[in-house]
Amino acid sequence: MSDRGQITNMKLRKGMQVVVIAGKDRGKTGQVESVLPERNRVVIGGVNLMKKAVKATGKTKQAGIVEFPAPIHASNVMAADPKSGKRTRIGYQVGKGTSGKARKVRIAKRSGQELVIGGAK
Repeated sequence: MSDRGQITNMKLRKGMQVVVIAGKDRGKTGQVESVLPERNRVVIGGVNLMKKAVKATGKTKQAGIVEFPAPIHASNVMAADPKSGKRTRIGYQVGKGTSGKARKVRIAKRSGQELVIGGAK
């Protein structure tokens, strides 16, 4: 653990639909591409885009300016409600799984629907 602060329990997962609630991209929605829990940050596709100049490396890669999504702090994003698309908090509920056993499922507090990774069920 670093001196910058404690690692919090991140409720965001790769593949989730999220809404940016603060910063220059406020209001944009996107899918979480990667989660960096040690830095408390997430990378969201199409959000917080940065430009970087790259050199040509042999015959495979061309030189030029590349645009890529940079990490954004986890506190600046919230899960998107699967029903309305608006931001929501994440809750947990014990429900029945596909095998009939009880399992802990993640739900959207706004609508009560299950939060599915990848947006498909």
